[in-house]
Amino acid sequence: MAKSVIITCAPTGGIHTPTMSPHLPITPSEIATASIEAAEAGASIIHLHARDPDTGKPDPRPETFRQFLQIIKQSSNAVVNISTGGGLGMTIDERLAAAMDASPEMASLNMGSINFGLFPLLQKYKEFKHDWEQPFLEMTKDFIFPNTFATIEYALKNLGEKHGTRFEFECYDLGHLYNVKWFVDQGLIKPPFFIQMVFGILGGVGSDLDNLMHMHKVADRLFGAENYEWSVLAAGKNQMPFATQSAMLGGNLRVGLEDSLYIEKGKLATSNAEQVTRIRTIIENLGLSVATPDEARERLALKGGDVVGF
Repeated sequence: MAKSVIITCAPTGGIHTPTMSPHLPITPSEIATASIEAAEAGASIIHLHARDPDTGKPDPRPETFRQFLQIIKQSSNAVVNISTGGGLGMTIDERLAAAMDASPEMASLNMGSINFGLFPLLQKYKEFKHDWEQPFLEMTKDFIFPNTFATIEYALKNLGEKHGTRFEFECYDLGHLYNVKWFVDQGLIKPPFFIQMVFGILGGVGSDLDNLMHMHKVADRLFGAENYEWSVLAAGKNQMPFATQSAMLGGNLRVGLEDSLYIEKGKLATSNAEQVTRIRTIIENLGLSVATPDEARERLALKGGDVVGF
């Protein structure tokens, strides 16, 4: 019998800027509402970033996260997953601060350094709501998103071992799978672990189905299919096709306004729940079922929502 499909929703992220969509959650209240609605629509994991409520700029401060974490926990059984990617240009300590404070069940962890090019978005927008947006996008033309072996080990030991937090290992390229394997061999990553394959970021692996198939095949060979859960996200227009393909191949998937602002060609998604509902309908029409949060907890060996710091 096919396993149920774990849906992760990433409501806001640290990539898109407020100018790009009026539906992007910015304030703690908006992020909480978006997360709860996504969980009600079928997401079992909520991948969270925070933003400055006045400017919409990515905000790593634990005090900002605290304004919505407790609300989400009180109103939903979803697994809370706090990003350690933060925002481009943050230090590793800034990126880890919220997760270290909150001790969540899950946190994301980028598994290699890459060029992270957002600057092509400048071609779509001539004016911006906030002064920080244009320079933020421009700087990515000469920017490397650093995730070294030292910083990855630092996160695994200080957040993973000390807090019992497990990770969404974000792999933007083939080499990142081999980085995961190295840490598995060192005993710092233990099964069952969660591999999130990321497609379509300029600087990472492209959104070609051949790439998805190849990365899945390599991951099975490196880790053994019984030792890990895998999930797929694709940026922009490939979000739904790649999510569908992953479900058809027996994998899991991620949607949300962090990864795409649209619900279909030329039409902005009005909410994260709209995207979750769309992919849930596709999954169920394929004859598959959607995992509950507790099913996700069991398969990913999470510590439970009652053993967190919020």
